Amino acid sequence: MVNIVRGCYLGIDVGSVSTKLVLLDGGGNVIHSIYRRTAGAPIAAVQAGMRELRAAAGGAEVVAAGATGSARQLTGAMVGADVVKNEITAQAIGALHVVPDVRTVMEIGGQDSKMIILRDGVAVDFAMNSVCAAGTGSFLDQQAARLGIPIEEFGAYALRSTRPARIAGRCGVFAESDMVHKQQLGYSREDIIAGLCEALVRNYLNNVGKAKEILPPVVLQGGVAANEGMKAAFEKALGCRVIVPAHFEVMGAVGAALLAQDYAEKNGLLTGRRRSKFKGFAIADLDYRGSSFICEDCSNLCEVVRIHEGEEVLATWGDRCSKWSQS
Repeated sequence: MVNIVRGCYLGIDVGSVSTKLVLLDGGGNVIHSIYRRTAGAPIAAVQAGMRELRAAAGGAEVVAAGATGSARQLTGAMVGADVVKNEITAQAIGALHVVPDVRTVMEIGGQDSKMIILRDGVAVDFAMNSVCAAGTGSFLDQQAARLGIPIEEFGAYALRSTRPARIAGRCGVFAESDMVHKQQLGYSREDIIAGLCEALVRNYLNNVGKAKEILPPVVLQGGVAANEGMKAAFEKALGCRVIVPAHFEVMGAVGAALLAQDYAEKNGLLTGRRRSKFKGFAIADLDYRGSSFICEDCSNLCEVVRIHEGEEVLATWGDRCSKWSQS
């Protein structure tokens, strides 16, 4: 059980691979954070995360809640989020909180990667990659399994390298065959792993970072930031220091919580003039399910998604004309 702090802000970031939850105090400090696998079941992941958070800090008073990530609408409907924002905004806000003068944010997760360009605290450009596995953490996961090395040890191996192997990184399939070739040539595992890190960095910079003005301070966040070999490879390629925040793996959730705090301050939640939409930790025990159907009322043929709480339709989205989402 963590120390109970009244006046907390909850941030939830649900992606295709991982689900993150954080509680911040009024000063923006992380009271408690949770990182768990989504495992293709975002509803179950959010409820499991809420149960864990309730056990750790169930006496905390949540003033406001924010949701982000690819499942942000679903999450927002479930928990009663006061703020629902895209992950670009949340990641940028999280990075600015740690490094106020940050000008480049690099976020690499298991299945996608992002770059956000900021100038004077404002996001002016961004890019995303969700197509090629060679630009994401899954690229390293697959090769770690092939080499029989826990992914947690990848960074240490890379830092011991004296002659990184040059490995093709534009495609996961080509990278794997090239890695096998380098093994046959007698390269050490340390040099191959360092080469894999450098290959992912080249892929990221050539695709996500293409035509972007990458200026320091540079912040690296997302699960891949745990790999010291990746940090070193980025610093080598960019020629500048790369900052990894203390809570790098949950920065999207941190940003969502900060956005919730800003909402609370601007909308009277702190004075009691208005109440938060947050439903409380009890949502961990409610019966939720999702459903969808194809609307055939026009040629758009939208896939309309609904989330149910028991027999009640809690929220609807996905229709371009808002016929269902506003009903």
